[in-house]
Amino acid sequence: MTLKVAETEQGVWTVLHIRGELDLVTAPAVRQSVHDAVAVGRHDVVLDLSEVFFCDSSGVGVLIASRRLMRSCGGRLRLVLPARGAEEGSHVNRVLAALGVRRLFDVYVDWDEAVDDEARPLSA
Repeated sequence: MTLKVAETEQGVWTVLHIRGELDLVTAPAVRQSVHDAVAVGRHDVVLDLSEVFFCDSSGVGVLIASRRLMRSCGGRLRLVLPARGAEEGSHVNRVLAALGVRRLFDVYVDWDEAVDDEARPLSA
């Protein structure tokens, strides 16, 4: 399956809705989408991973690189994992946890909460 990235804007937030497999072949598209957002001055980014059903180490690498980029420009990065995924162990969440990097990210249950500055991220 291919990867699709759709972008929407919610206030100061750029929401990148990602669908498909996040792997060696598709990770560069996500990286480019994040870089494109930063290039036009959008420094608050949500990666909506609710429709990502597979993520390998290349995908995790692009998530970590995105976090580093956002921090370097004074921005914020938030992740949305599949419904109940962060609590019940979605594939992406399991991969992040297995690699010991889940705690690096602010994770939300949906993009509505992710763009709400009053909402609190789920605990790692």
